[in-house]
Amino acid sequence: MSGVEDAFHKFAVYGDTAASGNEMTGKNFSKMCKECGVMDGKAVTSTDVDIVFNKVKTKGARTITFAEFQQAMKELCGKRFKGKSPEEALQAVYGLIEGKEPGSAGTTKATKVGGVERLTDTSKYTGSHKERFDESGKGKGLAGREDLTDNSGYVGAYKGAGTYDKTH
Repeated sequence: MSGVEDAFHKFAVYGDTAASGNEMTGKNFSKMCKECGVMDGKAVTSTDVDIVFNKVKTKGARTITFAEFQQAMKELCGKRFKGKSPEEALQAVYGLIEGKEPGSAGTTKATKVGGVERLTDTSKYTGSHKERFDESGKGKGLAGREDLTDNSGYVGAYKGAGTYDKTH
């Protein structure tokens, strides 16, 4: 039973930061049935799952406890596995649920379009923009944005800087 209870807690907290994991909402119950294969679209539909959820929860409540969840599974297992005895059907449903975690199928993933990748590649920067990053591509921060004063007495970018003392 621990595998089923563990899956119940994982689905109960899914998408709700304030959830304790002891009670499950109808949305998460429906998600669990869909992802674990209890809801197959033929024998057990989303309507059946919603009806069973509303049947087992206490009046006025919006969530079900693990005990009510077990009652709901007893109701659904007969529909899902018609030819089996109630005990075999219940074990088959628990077998589907055990060890499952809520997935995030169909969620939006961040993609890098060719243009964005090209624009954010610091190795291709030129001119004054190139000065703002070191060789590894990490920004230099304030040092890369500020013109640091050179008080050596030579003009900027003079190749022979520091050679006066050697020649005279």
